[in-house]
Amino acid sequence: MSTVVESEQELTEEAIGILRRNLPPHKVARLLSIWQIGRGDYVKERDALFEGETVNSLFEQASAYQVK
Repeated sequence: MSTVVESEQELTEEAIGILRRNLPPHKVARLLSIWQIGRGDYVKERDALFEGETVNSLFEQASAYQVK
């Protein structure tokens, strides 16, 4: 039996995907802004995470999430 260990980048991408599925966008953004792992490029990750989003679209998503 062998074990495959993913790269730190793959692990980070998986974790961010989990966060996006389970938290409203404003909480993901807040967490990423305070997440200080000392590696990677937060701005690049943030841009990819919120590509095509606007303040209004994020507000609508957060509002819809709160109604649940």
